[in-house]
Amino acid sequence: MKIQKEDIHFEENKSFKIFEPSMRHRFFWHYHPEIELVYVEALNGIRHVGKDISAFMESDLLLVGSNVPHLNFDYGIETEYKQIVLQLKENFMQEIILPVAEFDDIKKLLDRSYLGLSFFGETKKIVAKKLYLIKEKNHFESFIALMEVLQILSQSTEVRELNKEDTRVKWFLNDKIRMGTIYDYISENYDKNPNVNVIAEIVSLSTPAFCRYFKKQTNMTFTDFVNNYRINQAKMLLLQNLCISEVSFQVGFESLSYFNKLFKNYIGETPTAFKKKHLNKIED
Repeated sequence: MKIQKEDIHFEENKSFKIFEPSMRHRFFWHYHPEIELVYVEALNGIRHVGKDISAFMESDLLLVGSNVPHLNFDYGIETEYKQIVLQLKENFMQEIILPVAEFDDIKKLLDRSYLGLSFFGETKKIVAKKLYLIKEKNHFESFIALMEVLQILSQSTEVRELNKEDTRVKWFLNDKIRMGTIYDYISENYDKNPNVNVIAEIVSLSTPAFCRYFKKQTNMTFTDFVNNYRINQAKMLLLQNLCISEVSFQVGFESLSYFNKLFKNYIGETPTAFKKKHLNKIED
């Protein structure tokens, strides 16, 4: 469960690969020198790219740069989902993009990808459709379609940078703490009372050292991370049309009023408003 380097293999005479992996039961905290474009469609999920840990709803389109640590984006998804991944060969930038002046905007896009880029709006819809089409095309047509996708992304303003600093793997190389152990502990105990002293002992750190480590890794306190995880689980339960008080109890809150307040702080709307809006979308 330590950070792993993924070895990616490509077909002969192909500069990229595109496939539909399913790994939701595997915690794969990893990096690779290949730049990666991922589209995930699910009711709810978690993205962990570099130091950013955040939730997405319905779908997400992400561009992850070379050697940026990230968790597989289908990890822990319990509902039906779709995922398509496109990976560029390590030398793609140097051999294909840099020599061509007309690809300057794409170069700038790929240069920025080390921050982790999440695309939304019409950009996400258009690119998602094109990714599935690329998978069905022959080698030459798929390459042309890929360049079109990269050009669309390079021109888009519908994008959010997930990290504000360089989180490429050199920053993590001395990390001896197993992030998977922390995820597992929170996953198993979020509905009870996760104890920072217990998880610190599990990963062989003093509590103050663990708190410093965890904040450095995630830009969150342990308490904030647990609450964020609880609210993320609550969203999935609300989408199953459970009543709000039951959801609050199931994700570990003893006070309904505190749950309502925290939910609004994290999501920007009350559980009632969230449930009404998104259940209507599902029914439509």
